[in-house]
Amino acid sequence: MSLANGRPYLAIPGPSPLPDRVIQAMVRPSANIYEGELSQTVETIIPDLRDIARTKGKVAIYISNGHGAWEAALSNTHSRGDRVLALTTGRFGHGWSEAARGLQLDVVVEDFGQDKTVDIERVAEILSQDKDHKIKSVLAVHVDTSTGVKTDIPALRRAMDDANHPALLQVDCIATMGCDQFEMDAWGADVTLAASQKGLMTPPGLSFVWFNDRAAAARETADLATPYWDWKPRVKPELFYQHFNGTAPTHLIYPLRTALDMIKEEGLENVWARHETLARAVWAAVDAWGTVGDMRLNVADPDMRGRSVTSIYLGNGDGDRLRHWCEHQAGVTLGIGLGRAPTSDWFRIAHMGHVNAHMTLGVLAVVQSGLTALGIPHGPGALEAATQVIAKA
Repeated sequence: MSLANGRPYLAIPGPSPLPDRVIQAMVRPSANIYEGELSQTVETIIPDLRDIARTKGKVAIYISNGHGAWEAALSNTHSRGDRVLALTTGRFGHGWSEAARGLQLDVVVEDFGQDKTVDIERVAEILSQDKDHKIKSVLAVHVDTSTGVKTDIPALRRAMDDANHPALLQVDCIATMGCDQFEMDAWGADVTLAASQKGLMTPPGLSFVWFNDRAAAARETADLATPYWDWKPRVKPELFYQHFNGTAPTHLIYPLRTALDMIKEEGLENVWARHETLARAVWAAVDAWGTVGDMRLNVADPDMRGRSVTSIYLGNGDGDRLRHWCEHQAGVTLGIGLGRAPTSDWFRIAHMGHVNAHMTLGVLAVVQSGLTALGIPHGPGALEAATQVIAKA
């Protein structure tokens, strides 16, 4: 007998749960891709995308996942042989650096491990040693989805400014846009990228690259910009199709419009606060479970944890055992230990996008049931600790 029959819940860090309103926005006939409602809808999306990234800069929309956004950001700002400094705290920082190598860039990787944030003093040292300013961009992942480690972007910008280094600051916000506080202009990011399937509550298939005037100037000499990835016609199209360099992704535009409406209705600061509370509820539960046995949060410092996903260590291959039990016996799918060794020792709980108190508390209750059913050692009081966080909010 399984208790998984019923509506399943996907607690993985993307794609995130889709609101009913977003699903309903997709259920419509194909639209006129030349004029009318569709083109008008895209024109309303552009300023709202700027607002959610907190920028007055430009934004290009791509039909791609986040990997495509990596290439778009790099190809519009660099030429072959340019040097970039990639700051890594998990699998996706390395993924971006691999994409840069594939574009024939000279990539310097500074790896800070998988459980600690970027060492700003070390970055300052690297930049101070780059007397000839060969480094053209610093690549940072705001929160790495595989580890949940957050990078202090304002501190990184200050280090670059203090070193009087002209490199562009490029920030991957795929796991944080619409979840964690992010202020593109105030924090000094030159290029920001994100995708649709996490905090933006839209199916996978769209990615976004925001850029300021410094990055736009870099585009003028970049020889990596191919016709598809070129952001110039996308942000200033003479014809509507140039927004997407071809047929518009009609059945992703309408749900994105709806998702942005929902964020505006709630208020972006309130969205951030909701994610903060739900993340702290998860952390409180894990802290309680961890008083007995080997369970622990991946990131020790709460300030350096992402508010959209939590990476958790169990050990002894129990991460996989727990995931399988939760999915097949209770209908909750947890995230795999992506990029960890061994993968089977880890699992992740996502709390991003269209999530609320009962969804998060339900996941925690299922996890506790799985720990008990499988005989995995854990401490008491986890659910009580999580509900206290919710109550106090």
